[in-house]
Amino acid sequence: MNTKVGNIAKLIIEEESPQTPIQKKLEQVGKTLGVVCLIICIAIFLIGIFKKIPIVEMFMTSIGLAVAAIPEGLPAIVTIMLSIGVTKMAKKNAIIRKLPAVETLGSSSVICSDKTGTLTKNEMQVMQITTPFGTADFDFILKLGSMCTNCYIEKEKGKLKITGDPTEIAIVQEALNKNINKDEIYEKEERIDEIPFDSNRKLMTTIHKIEGGYRIITKGAPDELIKRCSKYLENGDIYLCNKDDKERIVNKNDGMAQKALRIIGVAYLDVKDLPTNIKSETVEQNLIFVGLIGMMDPPKEGVKEAISVCKQAGIKTVMITGDNIVTARAIASNLGILQKNDLCITGAELDKISQSDLEKNIMKYSVFARVSPNHKVRIVKAFRSTGAITSMTGDGVNDAPALKNADIGIAMGKKGTDVAKNAADMILTDDNFVTIVEAVKQGRNIFDNIKKAIHFLIATNVGEIVTIFIGLLLGLETPLLAIQLLWINLVTDSIPAIALGLEPPEKDIMHKKPRKANKGIFADGLWGKIIIEGTMIGMLTLLAFSIGNNLYSLEVGRTMAFVTLGMLELVHSFNIKSEESIFKVGIKNNKYLIGAFILGTILQIGVVLIPQIAKIFMLSTLNAKAWIYTILISISPIFIIEVQKKLNEIKFGKTIYKTRKFQNNY
Repeated sequence: MNTKVGNIAKLIIEEESPQTPIQKKLEQVGKTLGVVCLIICIAIFLIGIFKKIPIVEMFMTSIGLAVAAIPEGLPAIVTIMLSIGVTKMAKKNAIIRKLPAVETLGSSSVICSDKTGTLTKNEMQVMQITTPFGTADFDFILKLGSMCTNCYIEKEKGKLKITGDPTEIAIVQEALNKNINKDEIYEKEERIDEIPFDSNRKLMTTIHKIEGGYRIITKGAPDELIKRCSKYLENGDIYLCNKDDKERIVNKNDGMAQKALRIIGVAYLDVKDLPTNIKSETVEQNLIFVGLIGMMDPPKEGVKEAISVCKQAGIKTVMITGDNIVTARAIASNLGILQKNDLCITGAELDKISQSDLEKNIMKYSVFARVSPNHKVRIVKAFRSTGAITSMTGDGVNDAPALKNADIGIAMGKKGTDVAKNAADMILTDDNFVTIVEAVKQGRNIFDNIKKAIHFLIATNVGEIVTIFIGLLLGLETPLLAIQLLWINLVTDSIPAIALGLEPPEKDIMHKKPRKANKGIFADGLWGKIIIEGTMIGMLTLLAFSIGNNLYSLEVGRTMAFVTLGMLELVHSFNIKSEESIFKVGIKNNKYLIGAFILGTILQIGVVLIPQIAKIFMLSTLNAKAWIYTILISISPIFIIEVQKKLNEIKFGKTIYKTRKFQNNY
């Protein structure tokens, strides 16, 4: 556990995956509904006893109402919605490993993205070879650079194929373009040893047997390489490298980095004898600086546009990279990640900042360069401390702790390690940032649909409670029997709720700001809407009951109430489709809701029309006039809610007008 890998394992073990927003919200909904329904049902039972209704009848009604009032189908409906979302996303290159993660993405307000391979193609290409001193010997720089790589050159269908790290592939490919083949060079200058690259020193060294001794070749981050150089090569001659010379190298490096190039420095040293102990401290010293190789990894298609969509959706995109900070800044600016007042910071600078200070200022930073695994965990924790739902991408073993610590960890499917994938909630099979944005859209749609389903289920359940409760208070006979309530709950509640869960995304879904982590499902006046709509459904049901009871009989009144309540709920499902007018958005875009309405209507009316079934449910036959009353009352919610939506639209318009007027005056 004292090794580097052990330290990473420790971070993974210690960090618990946070509970998802939907899990927290549904837990709150369950507790609230459970307590409220229990109180109401006890109250209804006591009122019934007070009004001298038979205890058995009142007990059955209260129990039936309790079952009807609690949306027990909600967990199944949510699971179905999430499962369908998972299936849709799998077709779009996003594999969800943990079901609630689908919705969590929709809540994301910060996406911390790795640069290479996620924002960019991970297809490096050499763009510039240079030196701050005189004329660069391009061939010599390329020769040394290609020799100090671990790429393999193979023949495939008559063509040379290079496999290995993308940065090294670019160098070897450019060398091959100049007829410099590392394998052929190795035959003359045999490679005998290596000091592998590591993320701390950011260098790699290979040692070769040459005539009269050995050649040490080191390549890596220029800012680290120049610390180990005491000489430089200029026009074939070697000179001492003083402070001013090193500053020239730094300036040249910065100039290339500002063009969004990734720069690799190359140095060498010919020695007669090698030290006994081959390690960085003994070999990577007093090197001769040769030149700089500038490469570019172009952005993936659609990434810039996807980042723009994120910005529009109120999502902060953060770039985390191992690149030089100047290069990172240039790339982030080109992609639209780095805005006017945003800051960049390096891992070394992070080490000097306490976690509390980082948490206070974290939202100011958009680019993190030269970072370690521990830095990534600190960054994720800092963003989460602000209440932001944070997504994190990664591919390596060292990314696993940060992936696990994030609200949603996103691993790369192509180049990702098994450790990263196992720590993640989602895997991108195409390693593309654009896929994340599409997943965010899907996640937002799922939450909206879950909210619509909850809205529908509770509003209709409140309607059932109001029907029984107000009926008792008015001294009426029980408008609905327990068996009738349970049928309505089974048929007209669950089927439309599932159909609402399949509603396609609204057009402006990615124009809205992300939901705050502490914002409940019933925020923005949803409870008010539910109470109003539930009261409307209950009062309309009582109206149907009263008409039937007064004009015909108690059985006819209950039958009219039974049909009306079921149809009211089915009709009301179309009102919940959208905040906008149903006549504006239409109903054709959700064939499942239309199907649910048709199926629910057939089942609801079929119970009344088939005598054998009607007898079981204690229903009677309705004449033409009773059916007309029932149908007119059943469709009335469409027009009532349309008026409410229009009033809300006018109110919202006035609010926007006042806000703009205030801003203009200010």
